[in-house]
Amino acid sequence: MSNSVISKKASIGNNFKVKDFTTIEDDVIIGNNVEVGSNVLIANGARISDNVKIHHGAVISTNPQDLKFAGEITTMEIGEGTEIREYATLNRGTNHSKKSIVGSNCFIMAYAHVAHDCIVGNNVIIANSAQMGGHVEIGDWTIIGGLVPIHQFTKIGAHVMIGGGFRTVKDLPPYILAGGFPLKFEGVNIVGLRRRGFTNDQINNIKDAYDLIYRSALNVGDAVKKIRSEGEVPPEVALILDFIDNSKRGIVRG
Repeated sequence: MSNSVISKKASIGNNFKVKDFTTIEDDVIIGNNVEVGSNVLIANGARISDNVKIHHGAVISTNPQDLKFAGEITTMEIGEGTEIREYATLNRGTNHSKKSIVGSNCFIMAYAHVAHDCIVGNNVIIANSAQMGGHVEIGDWTIIGGLVPIHQFTKIGAHVMIGGGFRTVKDLPPYILAGGFPLKFEGVNIVGLRRRGFTNDQINNIKDAYDLIYRSALNVGDAVKKIRSEGEVPPEVALILDFIDNSKRGIVRG
């Protein structure tokens, strides 16, 4: 620790390991069994849970890249078991939501950027150089391919997989594979769902719903009404319909 600058005001848990030339500022809380590489900056507002690994050159909880930001006290929260790879940058929140969040057991690869007020769920993988605008929301178990730019305020549902390099400007409902220019629905993420323990019945329910939404003559609104009119909606399909109801940017096309 002799070559690192660690504030005595920072709260640091047990079994903390840090390499040379890292800086940890005053208003930082770090849990137990955390490992931090060399040349890392952990700035004011960082809230880092147990068993997190942060690699060389990462920058955590720096000020938002938002011209409206005026120095408000906000946080950047990182959940238990998450790993942050080299040179990733994670900004803290603004007055809008007071915090940015990366959930538990996430894998944030090299040069990725998590912007202000973003909410990243649990078990999310964000590949190399994926770049988020502010206020992005990403559901649990989603995989973002390398070099993917995500427009501010975009919402991405749970269990989604976006191919590498595809520009993301519309909301992506749960369980889908997305790719192409412009980005579009390319099917259901069946392999991912099976790995997560979804049953064949659940997967078939999801496929049937998306057949109506994307592959029928109905528009999205009418497809949602038809699904609801056909009787009790299973929970996995209800998640799709609720996501569509709450989408402000509109969902990707088929």
